[in-house]
Amino acid sequence: MALVGGSSGHGPTLTAPATVVQERLYDSGGSADTWHTVAAAAGSVRFTRSGEVVVRIRTVRLVQALVAVLLALAVVGPAAPAQAAAPPVPHSMAALGDSITRGFNACGWYVDCPSRSWSTGSTTSVNSHLARLQRLGPVTAYNDAKTGAKMSALPGQAASAAAQGAQYVTVLLGANDACTSSESTMTPVSTFAAQVDSGLAALKAAPATPYVFIASIPDIKRLWAIGKDSSSARSTWALFGICQSMLANPRSTTTADTARRDRVQQRVRDYNAVLASACAAFGDHCRYDGGAVFGYPFTLSQVSTWDYFHPNTSGQTALAAVTWPTSYGW
Repeated sequence: MALVGGSSGHGPTLTAPATVVQERLYDSGGSADTWHTVAAAAGSVRFTRSGEVVVRIRTVRLVQALVAVLLALAVVGPAAPAQAAAPPVPHSMAALGDSITRGFNACGWYVDCPSRSWSTGSTTSVNSHLARLQRLGPVTAYNDAKTGAKMSALPGQAASAAAQGAQYVTVLLGANDACTSSESTMTPVSTFAAQVDSGLAALKAAPATPYVFIASIPDIKRLWAIGKDSSSARSTWALFGICQSMLANPRSTTTADTARRDRVQQRVRDYNAVLASACAAFGDHCRYDGGAVFGYPFTLSQVSTWDYFHPNTSGQTALAAVTWPTSYGW
């Protein structure tokens, strides 16, 4: 504000930059509550000879500022929540899961190939989680997964990881709960949920709670879709009785078989919903892949020709690439 000389009939005028639409007249010689509203031009505060002070209310500027803020919010939306900072790079990790995490059939005839594992594999081309972490510092790894394991094995595997002092734990488990000899032998969702909770409780009870990453269960209906027209895949599925809950009668288009496949796929979706919920309940030390593995459009060329079921080296590479960005941002 600037103090300038007053005009006839008035004292000095205090010029203000504010835009105003009304002013109030305060009688400095009277009581403090003697106010009179008067019309006035914008831009100054006048002191009259009688000692009365005209105080301008900066209504327009305030309203204009408020409108500007509201318009900005309407255009850009609310600010996105800040991303949590990545935790310290772990120096030890453990992989929990089934034959997928064991790299089964990825290097030979019906054998585990842990060196090809998406999680703890050492094969350079796979570029596993372990390999990515080791580029940041030394990391000791344990592969506690077991071929054929169902979710019922999670508590025991989790206890092993806790005893090993694993600071980072990956979990990819549950496909065998849906891939059974028949639809009727699939694990009930309520049982599956209780087993997940028990396994995560074992990890939370570790002396130092590890950072947990949970991958979604693959979409086994997609396996049927990409393999049903391959005579080799069909004969292998039948010969070895692979995932008959989904893969029985692979070329059938009957209502019964179509509905069965849909129900099995829905069971996998239900399992994944359990995993997502349990991870959220675990807290800041858990990341779920958001359905990345379930939604990945894998091809028949990424599946082992030994059984047309398990990922081969290319499939393991894809699993590592799909899951790593949804982990902790190291």
